[in-house]
This record gives sequence, structure tokens and C-alpha cells, in this order.
Amino acid sequence: MYIVLGIIIAIAGLFMLLKPQAVYQLTEGWKSNTPGEPSDIFLLSTRIGGGLCMLAGAAGAIVLAVLG
Repeated sequence: MYIVLGIIIAIAGLFMLLKPQAVYQLTEGWKSNTPGEPSDIFLLSTRIGGGLCMLAGAAGAIVLAVLG
């Protein structure tokens, strides 16, 4: 079960890394009435967070597969 969770976290991290604009639309874009683009710092922090999630999810799945 935890291996599947690690894979899901890794996939979510990959999505955040590759499509930060879509993450903005899903999480923050609907809150504003005026159309706009996400800030550069939002894009950067989303990509960094996505990379970390991807690494953590993949590492967790691999470790659990080896130890489990």
C-alpha cells in the first residue's frame, strides 16, 4: 500500500515540476476574478516543491520495495 502511495506522490511531484501553470489554475486561479498569470516566484517554488515530492515519493517507493 505504501509503495502505491509513494508512486502517487512521485507522479504528483512530476506534474508540479512539468506543469506549474496548471497547478496554479487548480489551486489559486479560481480565487481571482481577474485573469492573470502566476508570479515567477510561484512557478519557481512549485517546481522546487514538485521536484522534492518526486524524489521523496520515488525514494520511498524504492526503499519500501527493497525492505518490504
